[in-house]
Amino acid sequence: MDGGKVASKFRSSAADALADIVADGMTIAVGGFGLSGIPSTLILALRDTGVKDLTIVSNNMGVDGKGLGLLLESRQVRKVLASYVGENRLFAEQYLDGSLEVEFVPQGTLAERMRAGGSGIPAFYTPTGVGTPVAEGKPEAVFDGRRTILERGIVADLALVRAHTGDAEGNLRYRLTARNFNPLAAMCGRVTVAEVEELSETYLDPERIDTPGVFVQRVVRVEDPAKHIEQRTVRSRPDASHLGANRAGATAPGRPRPGAAAAEAAASDGAVSEPDGAVSEERRARVDA
Repeated sequence: MDGGKVASKFRSSAADALADIVADGMTIAVGGFGLSGIPSTLILALRDTGVKDLTIVSNNMGVDGKGLGLLLESRQVRKVLASYVGENRLFAEQYLDGSLEVEFVPQGTLAERMRAGGSGIPAFYTPTGVGTPVAEGKPEAVFDGRRTILERGIVADLALVRAHTGDAEGNLRYRLTARNFNPLAAMCGRVTVAEVEELSETYLDPERIDTPGVFVQRVVRVEDPAKHIEQRTVRSRPDASHLGANRAGATAPGRPRPGAAAAEAAASDGAVSEPDGAVSEERRARVDA
């Protein structure tokens, strides 16, 4: 408070936002799913601080050279709690040589552990993982005849998240699948820093807020607008012809395709269809976005 005014949570850069709050040995929750919705600006800033022996809580660890994979390259991570790590070769190498400790957590359980931590719930019982290595060393109880194991809520020292839109009070709004684990990570951090693609000059509409500002302590603008694609798979149309009549768009021999009449009518009106194997600029722009 300064003269009765609430100080803005906005910081001029990711480096400035993290400079006085990171330390060796921290547990850090990070939003994102694959490379979708990852706080890439904050991850770079975290790497550049040089802090080490970190415990990272995230759905996965990015890919080689991108996302949280950068922290693996710089050997700043000691332990990882994640549900999927199959896209990162360096992760596998460090896990197998013993330099990286890994706690595998079922994806739904990971989400609930983060939500529980942010809601002040210390632990909960779940049937997920009973009878598997996930259950080893965990208390077990039976409810209504069903075996369950006890899972602890996750409270991180720091959370890093990304949102599409935010305001100076830290209210956040996500866009489509980039939402993923971000609201949960924001909840479970003792201190949460959010990077936003668009910073609103006014407060967001309360009816359209996904993460309330009470969970967020600092806000920065996204510094690198690039949105990387984890797996880009394309195939020209002729190459798909062998997939058979049971695939989308194919019909039984002698039967016209749905919409064929409309296509012929359009052609007769002077419309030009896209040639086989071609990808329009509009479609390419949607993929790149």
